[in-house]
Amino acid sequence: MAGMFNLAAFKRIVSAAALAGMLAGLLLTVVQQIQVSQIIRKAEVYEDAAAALQLAHVHSSAEQEHHEHEHEHEHEHEHEHEHDAWQPANGVERTLFTALANISLAVGFGLLLGAAICLRGEGSGWRAGLLWGVAGYMVFFVAPSLGLPPEVPGTEAAPLADRQLWWLITVGMTASGLSLLIFARTWQVKILGAILLGVPHLIGAPQPQVYASAAPVELAHAFIYATAIANAVFWLALGSLMGFFYKKIA
Repeated sequence: MAGMFNLAAFKRIVSAAALAGMLAGLLLTVVQQIQVSQIIRKAEVYEDAAAALQLAHVHSSAEQEHHEHEHEHEHEHEHEHEHDAWQPANGVERTLFTALANISLAVGFGLLLGAAICLRGEGSGWRAGLLWGVAGYMVFFVAPSLGLPPEVPGTEAAPLADRQLWWLITVGMTASGLSLLIFARTWQVKILGAILLGVPHLIGAPQPQVYASAAPVELAHAFIYATAIANAVFWLALGSLMGFFYKKIA
């Protein structure tokens, strides 16, 4: 029966996801190196400058208020510890770690697309995969970005747990809403799908009490556009490759 899960289908999905994920992850890394990474490095310069200014303020406060010296000294060490936390060095090392992360992410998303293709059981190939890639782009990037746009380093944000919860709700409702709009046979169910698409945005994404960013507004906007383009290339490539390999392996 089409769409029924079995061991052969599982191996087919995993193999296709591994091949498509590796290629799409490498492509995403190349696109990021062309535009996204340059913006991140520029933003990090502003972030480091803001951190240095804050550290200098701590030193000044410690000198002016001798009775709070111990507290300020501990606070200073905390900042230095955060600033000196290990991270890949700029250049080849950072690029390799980025590529590894992108490939891992792409394989995971490839498994989701493969499962969707298998469950629908209505044909595959790169054209069908391309449509699934468009759906993935809408679900995992466009919809969440309407409330939580990509942020450059040094930007104040709402608590991480709140943002993650809203992101998960948005992804789940967007995926459900799109599936009902596209695959439902009755207009009543399609209306329900449309409602699901709007619910997360009516609730609203969590926002910081005061918006602040170390980087200029122009750089933040450029980062949003660059990230949107990079993710579009990634999802279209991943969907097409997933559909192609899924059909080819069969």
